[in-house]
Amino acid sequence: MTLPKNPLPNIQAGQPYPLGATYDGSGTNFAVFSANAEKIELCLFDSSGRHETARFELPECTNEIWHGYLPGVEAGALYGFRAHGPFRPESGHRFNPYKLLIDPYSKQLHGQVRWADALYSYRIQSLKADQSFDRRDSAPAMPKSVVTDSAFNWHDDKPPQVPWEKTVIYEAHVRGLTMLAEKIHPKDRGTFAGLAHPFVIEHLLKLGVTTLELLPIHAFVQDRRLVSQGLSNYWGYNTLSFFAPEPRYLASGSLNEMKHAVRQLHAAGIEVILDVVYNHTAEESELGPTFSFRGLDNASYYRLLAGNHRHLVNDTGCGNTLNMSHPRVIQMVMDSLRYWVQEFHIDGFRFDLGATLGREWYGFDPGCGFFDALLQDPVLSRVKLISEPWDVGPGGYQVGNHPAGFAEWNDRYRDEVRAFWKGDAGMRGSIAGRLLGSADLFNHNRRRPWASVNFVTAHDGFTLQDVVSYNHKHNEANKEGNRDGSDNNRSYNWGVEGPSDDPDIRAKRERVKRAMLMTLMFSNGTPMMLGGDEFGRTQQGNNNAYCQDNEISWFDWKQADSDAGRAMVDFTRRCIAIRMQRPTLRSPKFLTATPTAVEAVPDTSWFDETGKEMTSEHWAFAEGRLLALRRITRAEHPSEHGYAVAATLLLLNAFSEDREFVLPTPVMPWRIAIDAAEPFDGTAAERYMSRKVENNRFLVAAHSAVLMVADDVYL
Repeated sequence: MTLPKNPLPNIQAGQPYPLGATYDGSGTNFAVFSANAEKIELCLFDSSGRHETARFELPECTNEIWHGYLPGVEAGALYGFRAHGPFRPESGHRFNPYKLLIDPYSKQLHGQVRWADALYSYRIQSLKADQSFDRRDSAPAMPKSVVTDSAFNWHDDKPPQVPWEKTVIYEAHVRGLTMLAEKIHPKDRGTFAGLAHPFVIEHLLKLGVTTLELLPIHAFVQDRRLVSQGLSNYWGYNTLSFFAPEPRYLASGSLNEMKHAVRQLHAAGIEVILDVVYNHTAEESELGPTFSFRGLDNASYYRLLAGNHRHLVNDTGCGNTLNMSHPRVIQMVMDSLRYWVQEFHIDGFRFDLGATLGREWYGFDPGCGFFDALLQDPVLSRVKLISEPWDVGPGGYQVGNHPAGFAEWNDRYRDEVRAFWKGDAGMRGSIAGRLLGSADLFNHNRRRPWASVNFVTAHDGFTLQDVVSYNHKHNEANKEGNRDGSDNNRSYNWGVEGPSDDPDIRAKRERVKRAMLMTLMFSNGTPMMLGGDEFGRTQQGNNNAYCQDNEISWFDWKQADSDAGRAMVDFTRRCIAIRMQRPTLRSPKFLTATPTAVEAVPDTSWFDETGKEMTSEHWAFAEGRLLALRRITRAEHPSEHGYAVAATLLLLNAFSEDREFVLPTPVMPWRIAIDAAEPFDGTAAERYMSRKVENNRFLVAAHSAVLMVADDVYL
């Protein structure tokens, strides 16, 4: 290929740190890691990204970091790399200088991947498959890295630093949250500009959630298979760059748009957590495309099969596994995390397939190098760290086994809460443990209940509305023959599959939804709700809507304005407010049935419907679906009347008929705080308070829960 004469001065040696492209006002330093390359070239492009205008060999390599400095290259310049080295797939090396490579440290990308066979380092139709060599230039089909300037006025922005025990997480998608929000300008919908709109922030404030967890915002690739089927990768778990936001999420094209959104959310007291994917990349298996890491140093960036380095380890189910045992890979991930905290003021991270990040060559290890680096880091150890504690590799289920300092998604909580309210037998003991923070999983190494991130629904699976509307998944729109997605949903449609006009079925569904929401908000641990559950969002029975960038996944805000939607929003708001008011519902320590008062009343007690404490025989009774949980906190110092305590009593009835509870002794002046049997509206609080506890007995409706409270009780 013939290039025009370089319009810039000769490249200088530059510095090996920092990695990536660093603009200093006069020029730009470029630095990129490769342990096995023989030469790295820097390619510059015009403003359209279509034409390569100059090419320079990086002149120096220090400690396996290739680097050079180009005077005159300013912020906004487009560039990429080409790596020269051995093409020996059997040894794990796949260098091909005909393939333009994204800088792993790119802070911004220009353009999107345009699928073409030239993106592969081998000839796709060759009988030698990935052991063949392709000489077509991939640059026309590749996004380009962008030199950036990070200047932004944060004013007096401060992280909300919500304590873990007061945290309520709201999981949402940047695009889906606002695509149908009519109060937001069309050009801003589905972007960070839309996320910063008062409409969104006011809704979150009204609910009372403290923390917004966003599905992946790192730049990602639209899978070739999905594109060929007229679908798209909606969730974004197909990362192309760990430092650059997805270009489609920036209405203005400026990185400052995302910073402005974070600043606005912080001003409202709302934290921002990013769902991050460091377990694999978009380059798929050894038969996948070459975008960046594979072409720069396949043998360093990826885990290779022992004894056959041609093939990649696939503990993620996505074709490849990032090599988190390599110091430069750990450095890249750590640099990425610090970048989002320091440059974008992000408050924490949820690590997709976190078990993969904890793997050494011999398997999962809570003392692995990455976890050690993360937990000692002076920046990252101070933000919220949440792991999805599983992957598909050997020994990949690691719930409760992460080191102290991590919170973990607790899928045991999801499954057992659903099963209890579905009416399954033998669930009383299971739900009891989940209500108290899953001590069986997390009460070790001085961990706290907040380590259990409790959820009934999440992006991966049914919405809350669909949990009570479908017995089976309905994923036909994904064009995989309904084979994708889990079959173990523990859902129940209450008589009709899908939407129903039957008032009895609809009322029953709403009651069960409210009971599950109460269970979530009144469990010790960290509650996480799926965005849209507060007004009945449905995905039409699709429990794997990863490829549905349309009305199946987007929030229907008109539904939130319906009578049923407003009632559910108000009920959710009430539950969160009660949680915030009641320390027993968000205890910072595991409750262990220790005495709280002179009369040795324990801090937590379990009762059956007769008011008697649960015995081993009661727990073993499989058909038991009634349960009462009393939690008590006391004042630090006694008054002249004794110790004052505050108490909550949660009554659960998963039977199909109303059941009466005898309330436990000692008798307390119980008041009804909320009842799943009826929606919450402007008069609900008064109705609750007007209902009396007669003769220390109370009738709990079928498929329902009631929370009672008592204050200033002297024992």
